[in-house]
Formats: sequence, structure tokens, C-alpha cells
Amino acid sequence: MSEIIVGISDFKVSNNINDVLITYALGSCVGVTIYDPVVKVGGLLHFMLPESSLDIRKAGENPAMFADTGIPFLFKTCYGLGAKKKRMIVKVAGGASILDDANFFRIGQKNVTAMKKLFWKNNVLIEGEDTGSNCNRTFSIHISTGKAFVRTAHNGTRELV
Repeated sequence: MSEIIVGISDFKVSNNINDVLITYALGSCVGVTIYDPVVKVGGLLHFMLPESSLDIRKAGENPAMFADTGIPFLFKTCYGLGAKKKRMIVKVAGGASILDDANFFRIGQKNVTAMKKLFWKNNVLIEGEDTGSNCNRTFSIHISTGKAFVRTAHNGTRELV
């Protein structure tokens, strides 16, 4: 198996069944996995902020930084490998309140809300979710099976279903 690391404000896609896409340290950031089981194409996005209007220049340079530009970019890249929207299985993790005990900035919550609004608007359902709370997460997807896993310090590793 080949582990492919997805950094912050980054995404990767693959159609190689030996690949595992993985991202670390999801705090207020959100990880999105998508998977087409027919063609075995999957992707993982680690976005940092909810809306590209916060910094249009940065969104142009790196669409993966924002929910509203990164998620469509992730889907379109998977389409290029033969994936179809109607077959996509979507799972998400992250959006925690880290270093914000009073929840003043609510960045994690804003990220999750922006993501859900985008999915709702585009008629995409989330099939597995582990968001909120105040813990960091590691999130991965196995391209061979489409199984997504979340690991936290408190709960260990579990499949996201």
C-alpha cells in the first residue's frame, strides 16, 4: 500500500487501488472524502476556511484552501478520472473548536456549515460524518474499498460509516 499525504489546503485524487489518501491534524479544518465505487476513484480534500470571498487572490492560487472552491475542484478532478456525481459516496470529518474554548471565532462550525450548504445546494448527501467537538483528527480513505477511517486521541481509529 502506498500512503499519499494530503496537507492543509490541499487535495489528492487517485484511481490506484493500492493508494491510501490520508490527512493529519484536522482541527477546525474539514476533510472531505469522495469515492466512486464503480471506477474506484477517490479523493480527499483538507480545506481550511469556509468561503473564498475571504481572500479571492488566495482562492485563485489555491482553491483547496476554501470549502466553496475546493469541493467543486475535488469533484471535477475525480470526474476527469471517470467518476460520476450520482455514484459518489461522501464522508467528512473535522470542524472542531480547537484553541477557541469560548467558541468565539467558530471557524470549525463555519467550515462545516459552508460545506453542508454547498452539498445541499448541489443535491449531494453526506453518508458518514465525524465533525465538531474539540479534538484533532486523522482522516483517510482506501482507494481499493472506499472505506474512510477517522482517528482521534480519545477514540482511536474507527471506520466512518
